[in-house]
Amino acid sequence: MTLNPLTQPVPHSAGLGRPSRVLPAGACDSHMHIFDPRFAPSPHWKRQPPHAGVDAYRALQRRIGTSRTVVVNPSTYGTDNACLLDALAQLGDEARGIAVVAADVDDAELDRLDAQRVRGLRVNFVTPQSWGATTADMLTTLARKADRLGWHIQVFMHPEQLVELAPVLAALPTPLVIDHLARIDPAQGPDSPSFDTLRSLIDRGRTWVKLSGVYMRSREGAPGYGDASALGRALVQAAPERMMWGTDWPHTTETPGSVDDTDLVEVLRAWCGDDAVMDRILVDNPQRLYGFGPFTPTAA
Repeated sequence: MTLNPLTQPVPHSAGLGRPSRVLPAGACDSHMHIFDPRFAPSPHWKRQPPHAGVDAYRALQRRIGTSRTVVVNPSTYGTDNACLLDALAQLGDEARGIAVVAADVDDAELDRLDAQRVRGLRVNFVTPQSWGATTADMLTTLARKADRLGWHIQVFMHPEQLVELAPVLAALPTPLVIDHLARIDPAQGPDSPSFDTLRSLIDRGRTWVKLSGVYMRSREGAPGYGDASALGRALVQAAPERMMWGTDWPHTTETPGSVDDTDLVEVLRAWCGDDAVMDRILVDNPQRLYGFGPFTPTAA
């Protein structure tokens, strides 16, 4: 089935086409960000954030066919989760959040976030953070606090850090989610030491991987990001039950207007090789990890 193309582009998303298949009910974009000018960036953040609000994101959902989402608080806002919580309130029950907090966060604040459908904490070792350098001690401290609520820890790190911190990651009390294909170099792919480490963590049974951000290290680029194909297929084959997919909209690491989100859906479909596997990654896995209930379509 070929869906009619759009007549107007979606903000921060190139192209007008739609995916080659209608995505299943309850399909989840498990990694995206909201940037709203009503909320001031953290003083540590030096780049001008885009205007990428909930209304623009809903247009992307209509284009690609997703109906659930996981909003990740970007480093732009430091440890202020106000923009995240506002987005969750607007998006409703089919949205979950990943917050960013300092290591000394108290239980009352975590309880407040939990009540508003936050389900995990992001610990970022890659981009500038409001507290300065992220450390292994901070990671373990936050994991202990998240464990009380049944949350998970989501990490964004370089592949070399993944290898170095593997013992720490393996010992976390919470489930672990690793962002953006673990930033593994596609040129090395499944033959890299970082893939071996990632596979070891996956095989322990509590690690999930986001099949997102394929453009971050691809040299071949759009539309197919073919140099990352071996890596993506290897991850799907290793543990389809613990893979998730996300757009990373509005694609702040890339040249504005250069990423077509429909391409990203097609890349996932190619990596899966089977639509039943794709549906598992889009629906079943995020439903289990983020605690979504049965999906009920809303009236148009």
